[in-house]
Amino acid sequence: MILGRLAKRGWMNYFSCCMPVEDNIHNSSLENSIIQQYKDTKSPAQFANISLKTDSSRRRYIASEIEKFGKGNIAAQAFTFRELCLATQNFDCECLLGSGGFGKVYKGYIKSKNMNVAVKQLDRNGFQGTKEFLVEVLLLSLLRHPNLVNLIGYCSDGDQRILVYEFMPNGSLEGHLLELGADNKPLDWDMRMKITIGAAKGLAYLHEKANPPVIYRDFKASNILLDENFNPKLSDFGLAKLGPTSGRTHVSTRVMGTYGYCAPDYACTGKLTVKSDVYSFGVVFLEIITGRRVIDSSRPSEEQNLVKWARPLINDKKKLHLMADPLLGKNYPTKALYQALTVAAMCLQEDASTRPLISDVVTALEYISSIKKHEKEEAASEDTFKSPPALQTITSHVERIESNKAHCIRERF
Repeated sequence: MILGRLAKRGWMNYFSCCMPVEDNIHNSSLENSIIQQYKDTKSPAQFANISLKTDSSRRRYIASEIEKFGKGNIAAQAFTFRELCLATQNFDCECLLGSGGFGKVYKGYIKSKNMNVAVKQLDRNGFQGTKEFLVEVLLLSLLRHPNLVNLIGYCSDGDQRILVYEFMPNGSLEGHLLELGADNKPLDWDMRMKITIGAAKGLAYLHEKANPPVIYRDFKASNILLDENFNPKLSDFGLAKLGPTSGRTHVSTRVMGTYGYCAPDYACTGKLTVKSDVYSFGVVFLEIITGRRVIDSSRPSEEQNLVKWARPLINDKKKLHLMADPLLGKNYPTKALYQALTVAAMCLQEDASTRPLISDVVTALEYISSIKKHEKEEAASEDTFKSPPALQTITSHVERIESNKAHCIRERF
């Protein structure tokens, strides 16, 4: 069994603990129309002049900028602050859905559209200025995929910076996985795999379909929202960054993200790549499998860091059952659990170059999700087990790296 060979050879020992730290786009001009042209054509003085405009003229100005640089692809509507006050009952605390580092999110109802929405009011004292706000609106408007939350509109009246999204009735993955209420049923294995696959497909779209690639940079359970059918959608693109182009290997940027999810290579160097997102995906996948938070100070000291706790267990097949969320009640295919943990470990490699592409992860997860409980639980022999091509590619890559490492060690001595 190929996945079994990987575990036996010990390559998973190389993944590290987390480091503390803060439909297909064919629009090849994504970077030019949003970032480069905006940087090249707008001077600081022009942005300063925005603050001198009246509310109505500022709104017309921003709408014209979005239309101009979006080149007719922008579907987001410009709302007035009064419209959103009516939609959220003056941003009443009873409508509050949650809050985060960038502001508060309220449930609202847009009468003219006859639809419920999520209204995100950005912190006026936060880091986002007018230019960054415009770029985010443009970016979110151009990116369309079933596993990304749709941007309905925005508001820029006065000093307000508000984004209006489609409403996701089942809230976040965090609420169903890590903050389960007494009245809610725990997610079963099939639902966890469905959510994992959908979230991975959202990342694959950002990494491999958008041009240039988009690095999400804040992949975590609270940013994975669930619709009425528990289909997952990535939300909150406040930290998203356009990926490297023109042959560059990374984007150098200030280290930002959520404690516990940040890739160690990015945390140490500030060099951001799509593989940084793959690491974060691996962390969340461990949370989904185990039902544990990545950092949980309420647990014994040796169990507070999820990845540190998982590392020795994931290499011991006899202890894998200890990693399954007790709320699953052993209602999962043992073979699928083993392979899921192996894929998570692939994503959590310390060396970014050894992490798989997220599209290969999607293929592997779809294969794993097809394994049913009634199937033979013991591992199949290597002669009869057929892994998908994506896993075979990952396997070959990892084995080659491990072989090179062993060769270098022998040469040293």
